[in-house]
Amino acid sequence: MGLITLLLRNPVMFFVLVIPLLYSVVLHEIAHGWVASFFGDDTARRSGRLSLNPLTHLDPIGTVALFLVGFGWARPVPVNYARLKNFRPALVCVSLAGCVTNLLIAVISLFLLRLLNPGINSFAGVILIVVARINIILGVFNLIPIPPLDGSKILFAFLPMEMQRTFVRIEPYGFFILIILILAGALNPLIMFMQKIIIGLVGGSL
Repeated sequence: MGLITLLLRNPVMFFVLVIPLLYSVVLHEIAHGWVASFFGDDTARRSGRLSLNPLTHLDPIGTVALFLVGFGWARPVPVNYARLKNFRPALVCVSLAGCVTNLLIAVISLFLLRLLNPGINSFAGVILIVVARINIILGVFNLIPIPPLDGSKILFAFLPMEMQRTFVRIEPYGFFILIILILAGALNPLIMFMQKIIIGLVGGSL
């Protein structure tokens, strides 16, 4: 069931979903900042961006996109990469942190669905299923190695210097590349593949 369909059919359930879905993008950004702090850069902490207050993080367009198309974003947490200790491992860990957080939220949601067994059409069942699906989409989408997504920073950490320069040049076009891939449905197989893996690990179903 899509979020817009859910809003039309069951507004109460839709607005109950607002909190876990907003915190899905908020915790994604907090995870980046927390791991950066662990590796020596406390920029996010000093900027007040490790707060659980969603107003500190939310991007208006990204929030609307979350509920319209199933994935969205918050304002990026500031990270001073020059301050990171052990730069390449730190860059990978900081970049992975948000995606791993979303996938963990999905796993927890599926685990609760299996543990509580509320029924997939029940109020709690729909909430847990939607939260799991959205977080799988958020986690997988951000792993795509196209700037400015997290996956591009992970790939960047492993590229030789010359390829890094070439990679940086495509960053201004990254958004348009992503739009084309989304409209073409090219990302759907990857998302479905990851969804099957996560469901298999938990032993649940969507």
